[in-house]
Amino acid sequence: MKKIILSLLIVVSFWNCSENLKEKGSKEYIAEIKLWHSKRIENLKKENGWLNLVGLLWLKEGENKFGSDKSNDVVFPEGSPAFIGKFILKDTTVTVEANPDVEIMSDGKKITKLILQNDLKGNPTVLSCKNFRWHIIKRQDKFGVRLRDLNAPLVKNFKGIETFPINDDWKIEASFVPYNPPREILIPNVLGMIDTSKAAGKIIFKKDGKEFSLEALDGGPDSFFIIFADETSGKETYGAGRFLSVEKPKQG
Repeated sequence: MKKIILSLLIVVSFWNCSENLKEKGSKEYIAEIKLWHSKRIENLKKENGWLNLVGLLWLKEGENKFGSDKSNDVVFPEGSPAFIGKFILKDTTVTVEANPDVEIMSDGKKITKLILQNDLKGNPTVLSCKNFRWHIIKRQDKFGVRLRDLNAPLVKNFKGIETFPINDDWKIEASFVPYNPPREILIPNVLGMIDTSKAAGKIIFKKDGKEFSLEALDGGPDSFFIIFADETSGKETYGAGRFLSVEKPKQG
């Protein structure tokens, strides 16, 4: 059993929260959390951030014409050309063909026809036309177009994210109990699909005299990834649940 530190600031409403609460903690801890929030906002506003997402458009096998005209198989938002081109899905390969009068760019070069790499390997082919960007994602046996609008109203009108007051009562020492071997767990995603993930172990901690445990998914070489929900989910907090990264315990 190894010790790790959970910074559970984001779950302060797990028990009780009031807008009138003041920040509680050392200057260093408060500065650390505020820096994390600042970086989060910065990442949301980036070209590959979440704020400019305007569509997830699934492809059918064969030819998929796309553009803003409603007669297309895949309809892009207003402001994009009426008929941009077509996606061709054959088995597990997606190819894009641009219409002659439309400029589609990839890596700064105009393309007419291109086989597209999806996101499974972490480096998908990104295409652009005017202020729109898109790439292909693969989820189980389905292929879709993840579409961004760099001029999306949500980006322009974004006012920040409401947060609970910083409180170092939620910086908690926890114990990590590894699973040997790791366990496979089923997790529903926002697309209505069931993903299989590996739990490296269990994180156990106490709060107000009660013991709690959270499944620790492998989040990479240095961290665990935790997903959970509580009674505030979908009301005071994000409906899909809470997402928390935790540093792995030091070896030895």
